[in-house]
Amino acid sequence: MMEVPKAFFHSLWGIHILFLHPSGAVSEYLAAGNRRIMGKHCEDTFRHQAMRKQLIKLIEEKGIQNATVLEAIMRVPRHCFLDSALDHIAYEDRAFPIGEGQTISQPYTVAYQTQMLEVKPYEKVLEIGTGSAYQATVLAELKAMVFTIERQKGLYQERAKNYPFPGKYPQIKFFFGDGFKGLPTFAPFDKIIVTAAAPYIPAALVEQLKPGGMLVIPVNEGDAQRMKRIHKAADGKLTEELLDVFKFVPMLEGKQK
Repeated sequence: MMEVPKAFFHSLWGIHILFLHPSGAVSEYLAAGNRRIMGKHCEDTFRHQAMRKQLIKLIEEKGIQNATVLEAIMRVPRHCFLDSALDHIAYEDRAFPIGEGQTISQPYTVAYQTQMLEVKPYEKVLEIGTGSAYQATVLAELKAMVFTIERQKGLYQERAKNYPFPGKYPQIKFFFGDGFKGLPTFAPFDKIIVTAAAPYIPAALVEQLKPGGMLVIPVNEGDAQRMKRIHKAADGKLTEELLDVFKFVPMLEGKQK
């Protein structure tokens, strides 16, 4: 669940120490850390791979059964999207702050939304809320053509400039914009995924969904959000599925410069 944690570990002279900070301080520290790690080569060691295997086992036990999705999660090194101080806990099934009040999603949430989206190779997928670009990378690992929007200019610039795997996933295209408006220039899309808590289902996203397409979006229901899957029939008729309850950071209108 995309909650901003109030505590994090830091490594000092090889000793792991737990610090408690206000969430703003945590976000500032990790945002600076992200700038450090996103701008350099990220090594994926046997230790990281072993931790990922344990993560896969955990999210499989939680109900993720799609083998293709599990394989994609296994192939994407999550620690490369986090500050190096979090390297030893990067594969815990929880969210971490990445700056600008945003988080990198809990791996189970990423796997769940990806499984619900039923991505096929070479489909055009619109993602609302780039964040760390971890979710976009999982989609690209499934061979989707990913168009991802970020409303926070700072995050957009960091991901667009310092994305760690540009050569491996050239099909990811980064955009700075308002997620409520989508990307009409590049529409229609086979699939659309929203990674923030929407107050309602934006009409522009439904319009940009191809007939036969699918939208997966968490919609506000009090203190949490109900994941919904919207199917758009060939005649434009919409069918709504109510899925599980999650907790995300809010989806906001406009662009934050």
